[in-house]
Amino acid sequence: MAAGTAAGAGGSGALPLLDDLMPWSVRPLRPGRSWVTAPDAASLRARWGLLAEAEGAEQERLFGPSRSRTPLTPAAALPGRSTGTSAFARDPGPYPEPVRIAHGPFDEQWLIPDHRLLDAARPELWRVADGHQIFAVEHGYVPQDGGPALSVTSLLPDGHSPAGRPGRIRPLYRRPGGREPNLAPGLTAELTARYGTPVTAGSVLAWVLAAARPSPAGPLVPLPADGALWARGVELGEELLRVQLRGARGGERPRLPGGRRPYVRAAIPPRPEGLRYDAAEEALLLGEGRVSPVPAGAWDFRVGGVRMLELWFERRATAAEGRAVEGLAAVGPRGWPQERTSELLELITVLALLAGLRPGQQELWERLEEADALTQNGLRAAGVLPVPASARRPASVLDHQEEGPEGQFALL
Repeated sequence: MAAGTAAGAGGSGALPLLDDLMPWSVRPLRPGRSWVTAPDAASLRARWGLLAEAEGAEQERLFGPSRSRTPLTPAAALPGRSTGTSAFARDPGPYPEPVRIAHGPFDEQWLIPDHRLLDAARPELWRVADGHQIFAVEHGYVPQDGGPALSVTSLLPDGHSPAGRPGRIRPLYRRPGGREPNLAPGLTAELTARYGTPVTAGSVLAWVLAAARPSPAGPLVPLPADGALWARGVELGEELLRVQLRGARGGERPRLPGGRRPYVRAAIPPRPEGLRYDAAEEALLLGEGRVSPVPAGAWDFRVGGVRMLELWFERRATAAEGRAVEGLAAVGPRGWPQERTSELLELITVLALLAGLRPGQQELWERLEEADALTQNGLRAAGVLPVPASARRPASVLDHQEEGPEGQFALL
């Protein structure tokens, strides 16, 4: 059955959804307050200090209470973290070192890993976030967007979506140490038999990254009958994976070839007034600052209809430009830190490389439109679907006790 005719959701002839192939998923994090994340770690330490020193009504105002969390709410420590579990107002405890997270697609920020400050931190993700894990993060569906259906990261993702309803977070492995792939039972054996070549969890993820298309029901993942087409898609997906992981998991940090690497041609001012793109000069203009060359594909790279470079800049320029920001979220660097420029250059590189791979994806999708595809019905006939309920729940991964609220041991 051709992919173009098999995309109806719900029927036996429908293409598989990512939810069929990677059945365990977690909803996005819900911090509940914006000040617990920041582009720079120093701001988080300053915010924590102000909150810990405040008392009573002032502390509550700075905290930003919700139904889930107030300064008087105790909470269990996050897995792998040693933080206070008593109410923050009674005993803040020492400042926990921030962790690097993926704040939506292609943006890396910092988070205070204290469960008392987070409405819904998704502890099940923290339990499996280690040096082997890779997270697939669905993007919110926006009709006729044309952007990627998902992205991948080695960092703990918060699942934020630039536009549309946030998607799900799908770890590649259900247990720490890269054990027990989060795949439908029997999927790799079935694909190995069909293609005559070993299919691993990594190759499935690479294929998904290259071939998945957005849909209202979640990413659709056509599985071709042709082993050569599968191999081409996996090769392309491995390149997409390498770029998006930014040197993690044994890879090299992304670099554009030779003179195509972006450089700062004019220093970025402490408070750049706006972001513009000069297409003729391939230059990104941050006020009087100038970065080039910036390929047009990097500037126009969008997720959910939102330009990633504009969103990245907006998140960092709000406070620097003196725009209205209240409470602890207003605490941040007064100027434009040097490390911010380095992050911008890397983001430009990542987006430019991904844009350069886009024609290969388009060609793959066109070939899939004409190719015979393995449908949900075919996966049922092979015994891969339906996925057992246990595969959609977190695995039991604890080999030690976790501290619950008020210092009590959590029972899981």
